Amino acid sequence: MELIGLYLIACALLVGAGVAKAVRPRDTARALAGMVPMRLATTVTVVRVGAVVEALLGLVAMVLPRPIPSVLVALSYLLFAGFVLYARSKGGALASCGCFGTPDTPATMLHAAIDIALAASALSVALAGTGGTMASVLSRQPWYGLPLIGASGLGAWLCVLALSVLAELQAARRLVGVTFERTE
Repeated sequence: MELIGLYLIACALLVGAGVAKAVRPRDTARALAGMVPMRLATTVTVVRVGAVVEALLGLVAMVLPRPIPSVLVALSYLLFAGFVLYARSKGGALASCGCFGTPDTPATMLHAAIDIALAASALSVALAGTGGTMASVLSRQPWYGLPLIGASGLGAWLCVLALSVLAELQAARRLVGVTFERTE
C-alpha cells in the first residue's frame, strides 16, 4: 500500500473535522444554510448526525483499512470536493465550506485538490484489498510504523493549516487587495 500515509491523513482529518462539527454544528449549519433548503434547526441536527458518522467512518477506516471503509472514505472526499467546488461557484473564493466547524473556512481550489488527492489515496488502499488491520500494516513498516505515524500526523496538521489558516489568509489578502509581486 504505497499511499497508506495519505490514507492515514484522510482518516485523521475525517475524525478531527467530524468531532469539530459535532461539537460546534451551528457554524457549519450556517455555512450550509445558503445551499441547503432547510431551516437552521434542522440543518444543525443534520450536521451533527453527519459529523458523528464522518468521525466514526474515519476511525473505523483508520483501524480497518479494508476495501469497504476505504471506498467510503474515497466517496466522502469526492463529495467534499464537489461541495467545495459548489460553494466556490455560489460565493466565490470567500464562500465558507464549514469543514472544521467554523464559518470562516473559505472554500479554495487547494481544498478541492487536497480532497481529490485524499480520495485517490483511499481508492488506492481499497484497490490494494488488504484484509488486515492498521496494526498489521504498521507491523510491516520500519520501526513498526512509528515514522509513518509521525509523518502522517504532520501531514494531517499541514492539511488543516492549508484548508483553514492558509485559506483565511488568502481570503484576507483578497479583501485588502494586497499582492506579493516582485519589484526589480
